[in-house]
Amino acid sequence: MNPSELRSSIALACVFALRMLGLFLIIPIFSLHAKNLPHGDNATLVGLTIGVYAMVQAFFHIPLGILSDRYGRKVIVAFGLSLFIIGALVAASHDDLYWILAGRAIQGAGAISAAISAWVADATREEIRTRAMAIIGVSIALSFALSVIIATPLYDLLGMSGIFLMMAGLGSVALIVTVQFVPSAPIFRAPQPEGTKTNGDRFLKVLKNPQLLKLNIGVLLLHASQVAIFIAIPRLMLADGLELHDHWKMYIIVLILSLVVMAPMLMRAEKKQQLSLLLKAGAFFIVFAQLIFAGVIEVNNLNLYVLGFGLTIFFTGFNILESLIPSLISVIAGDNRGAGLGIYNTSMSIGLFLGGIMGSWIFGNLGLQAVFIIGLGLMLAWWLLIFNMTGLVRKAKAT
Repeated sequence: MNPSELRSSIALACVFALRMLGLFLIIPIFSLHAKNLPHGDNATLVGLTIGVYAMVQAFFHIPLGILSDRYGRKVIVAFGLSLFIIGALVAASHDDLYWILAGRAIQGAGAISAAISAWVADATREEIRTRAMAIIGVSIALSFALSVIIATPLYDLLGMSGIFLMMAGLGSVALIVTVQFVPSAPIFRAPQPEGTKTNGDRFLKVLKNPQLLKLNIGVLLLHASQVAIFIAIPRLMLADGLELHDHWKMYIIVLILSLVVMAPMLMRAEKKQQLSLLLKAGAFFIVFAQLIFAGVIEVNNLNLYVLGFGLTIFFTGFNILESLIPSLISVIAGDNRGAGLGIYNTSMSIGLFLGGIMGSWIFGNLGLQAVFIIGLGLMLAWWLLIFNMTGLVRKAKAT
């Protein structure tokens, strides 16, 4: 990367990470906090309060992505961060489930993931774009790991209202970084293709693209699978004697190992223009990991090392796909990348929401192993769907 690309990528990764940290902090502790609130015994309402963020995001990723194509990334990202801050303040204003639900919904309306991803694509050349997207992906993974570590101590120190105020503070820092440190004008921007002048044209062009359709199906299945299996993984750790307060240690170790494995693969594939092969490898890692998880349950004495190996394989595949898919979409969609990444992030939000609902239902009705077997089947089907995808870089440049 040249200095401008590196500066833009790191600044936007910081914006993404600060916002995601604020969102992740609520997940480990909210269900426990809700028990002390009016209507806190209503599991559906508590689940809706946690999941409403993803639900609302699913409706706003595409329009805000398209608007970022037309009016610029900075103004849309600043608008979304403002909604994030307002929503956090609303949730902090009353220790009441309905106020928190309203605040989370407002936060979800600030769906800026597509605009940020498109901004990264604007600011980088195609040949290093996957690396830039990897910086974003790693920042999200580190935010998740940090939230697992600090959520409970922060809750003990600040309470839930204090955590929402902290979210507002993190959002404010992200807003300052956006306004002050990221260049407004795109550095590398393709010419506007003919026939895509209207928002509807932009949307239909990327929606009908068969390559993008396959990638978006993969994003949906990947994140549905991710949420579903992490309903089950903590139970396997507990069954093997790893206490809940020590789970973060496992996550940190496997995350670091997965990044060590993923980074050279990513750089080599980008240099050799083997992104199609890397895409299939990432999907295969997810399939292989789910096969390991399903097999571990059959063992009488669960082996924590085998489980850790499976998690390392899973996070390696997950980090590859998290970095690679938005990069490919940004290239294939061309100057409509805001619309393309809007559809991508909508698919992700739907996957996260469905993964929570379906994962809980499968676990409650079919058992722990069924969660992994069904996830295995879904990801295997997607791997077969993309098996014949070749020449993604050449097709992207032609587009």
